[in-house]
Amino acid sequence: MYLITGCNGQLGRELTARISNAIATDSDTLDITDFDAVQKFVCENNIDTIINCAAYTAVDRAESDVDLATRVNVNGPENLARTGCKLVHISTDYVFDGTSHTPYKTTDAANPASVYGKTKLAGERAILQNNDNAIIIRTAWLYSPHGNNFVKTMLRLGAQRETINVVCDQIGTPTYAGDLADAIVKILPQINRDTAGIYHYTNLGVCSWYDFATAIMELGGRKCHVNAIPTSEYPTAATRPFYSVLDKAKIVKTFDITIPHWHDALRRCLPQIQE
Repeated sequence: MYLITGCNGQLGRELTARISNAIATDSDTLDITDFDAVQKFVCENNIDTIINCAAYTAVDRAESDVDLATRVNVNGPENLARTGCKLVHISTDYVFDGTSHTPYKTTDAANPASVYGKTKLAGERAILQNNDNAIIIRTAWLYSPHGNNFVKTMLRLGAQRETINVVCDQIGTPTYAGDLADAIVKILPQINRDTAGIYHYTNLGVCSWYDFATAIMELGGRKCHVNAIPTSEYPTAATRPFYSVLDKAKIVKTFDITIPHWHDALRRCLPQIQE
């Protein structure tokens, strides 16, 4: 039996729709920061594999909410790892400082610049120390028809405004949660001690937030003009990586996964959002 945590998030909802023999939980039905509760739930429901989509993802708020971010992003994953179940855990490009100019490999040194990134990295390390059958997937710029995300915000603002400012000097790759969910479904039967470890998954290609916003307006039928601005004109509490393109070669080779380009993924997702 599979357990999906964080089932109401973007990825959690995509996975719940794809895996019929899964128990889907949120923080109200299972507190992953409570090890006894986790262990009891796993035993009572004969859980064999956990997909952890639960996370504290309020990047700017985490700068002042360190305790809660730590409990959810570090203690929670550690508790799930300690159950001994096979585990797929979702991590982030924010474990890197963004000073590279070539796609980050899984073997590159992590150096997070934000509380969010630091807690996610600590969560990765806690998992690897406590579980030999864990797959950690770092992803980035996630969007879907569910919840709040950049694509939905751009569509909403594009319908309300004639112009909008978007940063052009943060470079990465958008990820459609449906594509990531498809990849995870393919990975699940292949989890073992030989495949355990850290992987990267985003859609293919490279763009800035400005490029992404421009594509959303064009494909989404919005007349709104997007102005490119530097990050210095849009200050935030947490430092974002300026470059966080992830190298996907390892996940493609290990699990024989085909990854769509971000522009194609956006084109497929937009009609679902606009319904």
